[in-house]
Amino acid sequence: MSRAVQIDQNGGPEQMKIVDVQVGEPGPGEIRIRHKAVGLNFIDVYQRSGLYKLPMPLSLGMEGSGIVEAVGPGVTHLKPGDRAAYASNPPGSYSEVRVMPATTVCKLPDAIDFDTGAAMMLKGLTAQYLLKRTQPQGGLKKGDFVLFHAAAGGVGLIACQWARAMGLQLIGTAGSDAKCKLAKELGATHVINYATEDFAARVKEITGGQGVKVVYDSVGKDTWDKSLDCLQPFGLMASFGNASGPVPPFAPGILGPKGSLYVTRQTLFTHIATREATQAMADDLFAAVTSGQVKIRIDQRYPLEQVQQAHRDLEARKTTGCTILTL
Repeated sequence: MSRAVQIDQNGGPEQMKIVDVQVGEPGPGEIRIRHKAVGLNFIDVYQRSGLYKLPMPLSLGMEGSGIVEAVGPGVTHLKPGDRAAYASNPPGSYSEVRVMPATTVCKLPDAIDFDTGAAMMLKGLTAQYLLKRTQPQGGLKKGDFVLFHAAAGGVGLIACQWARAMGLQLIGTAGSDAKCKLAKELGATHVINYATEDFAARVKEITGGQGVKVVYDSVGKDTWDKSLDCLQPFGLMASFGNASGPVPPFAPGILGPKGSLYVTRQTLFTHIATREATQAMADDLFAAVTSGQVKIRIDQRYPLEQVQQAHRDLEARKTTGCTILTL
């Protein structure tokens, strides 16, 4: 048996309950893992609230670290006793033990502790595919300006550091002066408090009127329209989240007059659909972390029993950096 967080219907944090579930043996292509720590992400909120519809009852959580207890037939890259970490579908990491697909589970280097492993996989792999695989026409080179919303969040603080290592000029936005200060300390070249400043006007000022090559946006509805105005001709609008709500429908015809812009909606799980892609991206992330180029900030820790409060704080934008649930 294992304790696990489940919901029976969509709704607020109060829907989450800790229940006892039966955990069996792994089948073909699966492993059983005993978690040491679990990551908290905004996608968990989307799934709990019903923005992303999934069958009920639903076990939550997309990210974790722990010890592999057993492997099923066909699993060759892991063995019992391995330290491991993952970002994975289907959800279910808010638990002590689970059986899950092995495809996106990676061996965790000895130099990275379990708390860091749980905090870094979904957010770190997201930062990796954004900066390395979701690039504007002609790619990104040293000195290029990029705009990154929610720069003091878990993905944002990793992106700030990684962009600095790549030589990019990252303009980070956040909703308070304290969050802007944090993003600047972690590598943002410029910061904008979008609660008090017109970020589109400031971007044009910072870039000498040219705009940025790409906008990375996990905020959604509240930042969408002005983000398009921040782009250079042929610039890329890369949406990867909806923290303020989904982007409303828009007419593609507006993209022409704004500079023949490109728009994409990205999700991590397309990028990590194969074992080979997952491992290549994870190796890049592990190298960035073990080299010290990227430090994983865990600013909040909650015991599993306080998962409801963890969700409330995340939705109220009271968190910075990464958040984990401890077991």
